Amino acid sequence: MNLKSDRESGTNLKQAEFELLAPANNKEIAIKAIKAGADAVYMGYSKYGARASAGNSLEDIIDTIEFAHQFRVKVYITINTILKDEELNQAEKLIRKLYKIKADGIIIQDMGLLECNLPPIRISASTQCHNNTPEKIKFLQATGFNRVILPREITLDEIKEIKAQTDIELECFIHGALCVSYSGQCYLSQIIGGRSANRGECAQPCRKKYSLKDANGEYIVKNKYLLSLKDLNLSNRAEELIKSGITSFKIEGRLKNESYVINTTAYYRKLTDKILKDNHLKRSSQGKIFYDFEADTSKTFNRGYTEFNITGKKKELSTFNYTSSLGEYAGMVSEVKKNYFKINSNVLNNGDGICFFTDDELYGTNINRTEGNIIFPKEIKGIKQGIKIYRNYNKNFEEQIKNSNLTRKITLTLRVRETDNGYLFFLEDEEKNCACHIESKKYETAINPEKALQTLETQIKKCGNTIFSIENTDIKLNKIPFIKVSRINEIRRILIEKTEKIRKKNYKYKERLTPINTVIYPEKELNYKSNIYNKKAEEFYKKRGCIIKERALEEQKSPKTGIDIMTSKYCIKNQLKLCPKQNGIKKYPEPFILKDEFNKEYLVEFNCKDCVMKIKKKD
Repeated sequence: MNLKSDRESGTNLKQAEFELLAPANNKEIAIKAIKAGADAVYMGYSKYGARASAGNSLEDIIDTIEFAHQFRVKVYITINTILKDEELNQAEKLIRKLYKIKADGIIIQDMGLLECNLPPIRISASTQCHNNTPEKIKFLQATGFNRVILPREITLDEIKEIKAQTDIELECFIHGALCVSYSGQCYLSQIIGGRSANRGECAQPCRKKYSLKDANGEYIVKNKYLLSLKDLNLSNRAEELIKSGITSFKIEGRLKNESYVINTTAYYRKLTDKILKDNHLKRSSQGKIFYDFEADTSKTFNRGYTEFNITGKKKELSTFNYTSSLGEYAGMVSEVKKNYFKINSNVLNNGDGICFFTDDELYGTNINRTEGNIIFPKEIKGIKQGIKIYRNYNKNFEEQIKNSNLTRKITLTLRVRETDNGYLFFLEDEEKNCACHIESKKYETAINPEKALQTLETQIKKCGNTIFSIENTDIKLNKIPFIKVSRINEIRRILIEKTEKIRKKNYKYKERLTPINTVIYPEKELNYKSNIYNKKAEEFYKKRGCIIKERALEEQKSPKTGIDIMTSKYCIKNQLKLCPKQNGIKKYPEPFILKDEFNKEYLVEFNCKDCVMKIKKKD
């Protein structure tokens, strides 16, 4: 589909740079993500991030930025928790340091930060801000935010509506684990054990087992993972999302390992590159990536995949019988013996991890050895004829990624010309930065011009372990000089060093141009769901016409009975085929009761008109 027809059809596609954003638990993973093709990475500092266990030192962040900026890759730092009064001053100092080291932006949730004296660093509104309406996003744009991270439960139509009413950059999740609740609106972990998701300490109670009862106490379902969702995979919607106005695709996974990040980044790099090429768009970073493996998202951690709510049609979203990685389907068991089984495929290998369902429970084991389709597992218990086997650890693939020689190179063009002062060597990079060197020494004309020219071209292109690759040469000389190989290497070194310095100097660091403005907030009265945790956040909202009825739940000693502790576009009734819109269902009296493994109970409320489920504090 060409760009002209897209414009004529009324889409939001524009000539702009597009960003693939990868997660990074640490510096090492960040560098691997960049080598795998990320246009940007997001990582946390040792404090104030929504993944408390994914923090980094300032030194590691500096190293990451220096490596990233060589390829024009951006680095965003997460400061997306709500902050105590005594933390604001330190957070402000951190942001000043991040600005000084040229971090490309910060991701925040706490509006109290905007009442601090911030430098002009670019600011993204975390998905924890609950950015779900055009009115909210228009407010954030007018306030001074550069980008909004959209909620996972958003639809394509809602994205188009937001884009039609705003000019702000829009970032959306494209792949990874799903929060069952609206981001920033989940208090289940806080209520259960005092571990706040808005403080980066979520205990992931949504991945635990629950039972569901009706109003009469009759069990509808027992001991299932009723709140655990499959993982998001919107790869089939990538082009639609770009055409809807998305600026950046975000891969979830700051707690994921290196192989997961490399594999998913490489997969979406190849996918988006094709889409961008077809639509005459550019990616926001530079460098050619060389892969020695074929990316495949079915081969790394996944709970099965879903498109969640992107079309508004929510089918088979949950994983009632498991919450760990399911992986890829490997085949069906055809025969079982004392210490081995046969499978109707030859895909499994020594060292693989496998899993299977027995009585609706997911069990797993490792493979000791294989003989074709004969599998000798570490544990044979539970494996029966006719069951499906899944591979949730692909040893060969993991080792291939671990040992992969990922390289990313900035493409250079070399030109050589004769001048009155000697030979001019002229090196140009992808963004037209130029480095020159004049070799003023007088050289003898080569006895064998053809060989001398070949030697010059071959040697000058050997960039070794640098980030550069001289792929194009344009040598136009009347007389071919004889230059020793050692001197050619020295000329190349001089040119590369100059190019590195010029590129570093010419990095276009974007500052926040819009000041923090005071505009009226679209809501008048605010309760605990606004997550106001400090005095400056209170000041922020009061200046913008709000009446604060209640502060953050995290500072309430005894939260009231009946309050919402989770709000979701996921619906247990729908997944259990108990939706009133479905036919032939058994009707259970409401309200439903959700009971956890410790026999603590919660009310479940359904808003069928808006297809929203709420879990409420029962006592």
